[in-house]
This record gives sequence, C-alpha cells and structure tokens, in this order.
Amino acid sequence: MSRRGAAAVEFAVIAPLFVALVLTAAQSAFNLDSVHTMYSAIRQAGRLASMESSERQQQDQSKNQKVIQDIRNQLIAEGLPGQQMTITITDAESGGPFDLSNADNDLKLFKIEVRVPYSAMNSLGVFNGTGNLSASIVFRKGRTTLVT
Repeated sequence: MSRRGAAAVEFAVIAPLFVALVLTAAQSAFNLDSVHTMYSAIRQAGRLASMESSERQQQDQSKNQKVIQDIRNQLIAEGLPGQQMTITITDAESGGPFDLSNADNDLKLFKIEVRVPYSAMNSLGVFNGTGNLSASIVFRKGRTTLVT
C-alpha cells in the first residue's frame, strides 16, 4: 500500500481548520482589547463627569455632550470606530436620562455605556457576527462644593 501523497491530503484537511482557529483567536483577542479600551475611556470620562469641569466645555456644549465627545475622541485616537459607537449617559437606577449639569443630581448614580456593532469591530473581515460589543460603568456624581 502506497502512502505517497498522504501528507498533502492530511494538510488539505487540517489547514482550513487551523487557519479558522487562528483567525478566530485573533479576532477574539482584538475584541477583548477593544472592550478594555472602551472601559478605559469610560473610566476617564466618568471621572471628569463626576467633577466640576465647566471651564473645559465649549460655549454651547452641555456637560453630557462634553463627556460623550471626550469618550468618542479617545476611542478614535485608539483606532476604534468611535463615530459608529452609541454612547449614553443614563440614571443608574431608573434608566432614564441623566443631566450631569443639574445640581439636583449631585450624589446620584449615573451610568455611562458605550455600544458598537460587532460588524464595525470585525477587523479581519472574515467573521460576520451580529450583536454589539458593549461596556458600561456606574458612577456617583460628586458635589463641587460642600454644603454645611
């Protein structure tokens, strides 16, 4: 019985599976890194949102808009599709809108969430997934002055 060409046949069977496994691992690693980057951007913007920062805002810009723009700019600088991301700031308890500029919201919990369609994060262009990658963190809005 001749075994000539057996290695080529085995390679032809195993190679596509190996390549798919490697590409899946690479895409998963990229997604994990992207979610970590989203959490980092949220943490930095959340610290700003919890403090007084009106001097850093543009003239016609709300604090919510400033925080969202800061997150978007950081994600774009990190090479992620920031323009395709949905960034929301909501009340952590009710899920409704949360105005960072409103003094009545001092010491209340708010949530910053970033969502991006998986298709926008598909760096390899091989896997077409549905759904979103998302990251969210809950913060407490601090007071800028002490009340006595």
